[in-house]
Amino acid sequence: MKKQLLILSLAITFVSCSGVKKTQEAINFGNYDQAIETAIKNLRSNKTKKNNQPYVFMLEDAFAKATERDLNKIKFLKNEGNSSNLENIYTIYANLDYRQELIKPLLPLPILNKNRNAKFQFKDYANDIINSKEKLSNYLYGNAKKLLIYAENKIDFRNIYNDLAYLDKINPNYKDTKALLEEAHYKGTDFVYVFMQNQTDKIIPIRLEDDLLNFDTYKLNNLWTVYHNKKQPQLNYDFEIALNLREINISPEQIREKQIVQEKQVKDGWKYLLDNKGNAIKDSLGNNIKVDKFKTIRSTLYQNTQFKSVQIIGKMSYYNLKNNQLIKYFPIESGFKFEHNYATYRGDKNALDTNYLDLLRNAYITFPSNEQMIYDCGEDLKQKIKHIISTNNLR
Repeated sequence: MKKQLLILSLAITFVSCSGVKKTQEAINFGNYDQAIETAIKNLRSNKTKKNNQPYVFMLEDAFAKATERDLNKIKFLKNEGNSSNLENIYTIYANLDYRQELIKPLLPLPILNKNRNAKFQFKDYANDIINSKEKLSNYLYGNAKKLLIYAENKIDFRNIYNDLAYLDKINPNYKDTKALLEEAHYKGTDFVYVFMQNQTDKIIPIRLEDDLLNFDTYKLNNLWTVYHNKKQPQLNYDFEIALNLREINISPEQIREKQIVQEKQVKDGWKYLLDNKGNAIKDSLGNNIKVDKFKTIRSTLYQNTQFKSVQIIGKMSYYNLKNNQLIKYFPIESGFKFEHNYATYRGDKNALDTNYLDLLRNAYITFPSNEQMIYDCGEDLKQKIKHIISTNNLR
């Protein structure tokens, strides 16, 4: 038992030393926030534990160095006078405040061998955060409003949208940011018109065409791409996707018959057991021995398979409507098989294996129409259309 306790104690000491070493390394490499996070994590469990004392020293050291570095960075950025530094300045002030708030719940942190508490020079950054946020908000708003006028492509509008979304996050309801967000989003969105072309000699069921072009069921619309199967007159579409159905091949209706002959030995009463001379063989009590009699039964199973198949062949073509150029195209092929099994038999039904008995319960059914076959092929076709669109970017 003592040996086990010693091993456990050594293991705990090793883990503790390893954590202290890594925290000190983080400080040495300037990763102050990493060191602060590790120290706080250890001190939360027991801040007066003797083995945790190194974390108190390192927290004190890392906090002072992180604060000095951040304040020097802010001073440098302000002296540069570049408006693009405003976001960085605001973020650093917010981090300075956040770092303090992480430490405050632990205070006081005693340093046992010096009979004092760890010292942290806290500052109220509220006004700095408010002022830097106001300057950043004003810059982001003014810059976005200007760019909305002069932006030339969708990517620019998406970047403007991201800036405005950030503005709305740090400063909700700032002026008319919501309206500008909607404008940037609309101008940055790709609108795609999708339509079908039937180039086969078969009639496409209306419900299949509706299903294939019902993009609500595909769930492909995202923040920057919207698909329509009916043109909206007020929209200038950016892309077109043409679904060209070129061949529909339907097989003849077929019934394939297969004969399966089965035999089985079954009981057919009993008889006396006789020796080679035809005399009854007796048991130890002098009684004639009886044995089962068997006979062979036979049945012929006629297994019928109804079969019909359809194959749809086509391609999907992507067009850029800004320059009327074909971007790319993808061959597409889909199939569906109708198959139904049923059976009849002649002879003794008891000779059949049990797995064939279910077939005997089935009967011939009417073959689906060509229209139904084409429609049933649609589910597989939809999945292939969805895969092509979802894995191929328009830009």
